[in-house]
Amino acid sequence: MMNLLTFDTEEWYLEKAYHQNSPERYRTFDRYLKSILNLLDEQNLKATFFCVGGLATHFSEVVKSIAEKGHEIGCHSNTHVWLSTLDRNALKADTETAIKALEDVTGKKIVSYRAPAFSIGTKNPWALEVLAECGIERDASVFPAALNFGGFPSFHTNEPCILKVGESTIKEFPICLTHIAGKSLAYSGGGYFRFFPLAYIKNIIRQSDYAMTYFHIDDLMHYKLSLPSKEFIESYFKVKPTMRIRVSRMLKNSIGTKNAFSKMCKLVKSFDYVNLETADSLIDWTRVPVVSLSSKL
Repeated sequence: MMNLLTFDTEEWYLEKAYHQNSPERYRTFDRYLKSILNLLDEQNLKATFFCVGGLATHFSEVVKSIAEKGHEIGCHSNTHVWLSTLDRNALKADTETAIKALEDVTGKKIVSYRAPAFSIGTKNPWALEVLAECGIERDASVFPAALNFGGFPSFHTNEPCILKVGESTIKEFPICLTHIAGKSLAYSGGGYFRFFPLAYIKNIIRQSDYAMTYFHIDDLMHYKLSLPSKEFIESYFKVKPTMRIRVSRMLKNSIGTKNAFSKMCKLVKSFDYVNLETADSLIDWTRVPVVSLSSKL
């Protein structure tokens, strides 16, 4: 059994880039991060924190506080842009900028990556080739179902594997799904984690040889119903800010947030977890599946 513990970490940067640049919000993020780091210390666990490069540039103390606790720092793009909106050159530039910023702060080589919103899919599998060219060795971006910004609906390997894309290879740690009424849904992160009962999530993990969590601080904070502005939807998601989309985002951001943090704490205390770095060292990569993906545009 291998359970991976990961956190996608971008909140401070997004507050600065897209919201009110609020000192109060920064203090709230700091408080939640401190509680998470204390929890991991208490449980003697190490996680992978996928951080955006902009966080290292503008809030280096946040990245330092995580790295100093011995957790792995991975890359989560530079500015949290959807990879599906970038061409090869833009992705290469974004990745190199982010890696340099993170390495400058941590003093360690960055070799793990997760795409924002899992925005690598059937329309841009070549993105994995670009990541490998930038020095990324481990990826955790494959979502084995259809998504708005990515996803691989026909990806049937639900365990770590090696992806071959063009002339490059990369070690892949895919997201895990549960299947309900013919639909494939994630259960161990984001809004899905808040929606499913804790007992249901724990039962799936107990029965699995491999499980991947992916928490966001923002998903663990309690929010009241609040309709996102048209400006935010348009500038951040790059889509027309229809009322349907705004209501959908409001519900997704607020459902189940009241008890989300305590729920995450209970889950973390229920199992042993490792980060990607440790998982990589424990896996016999000569015995895992090799999956070939087209690198064409």
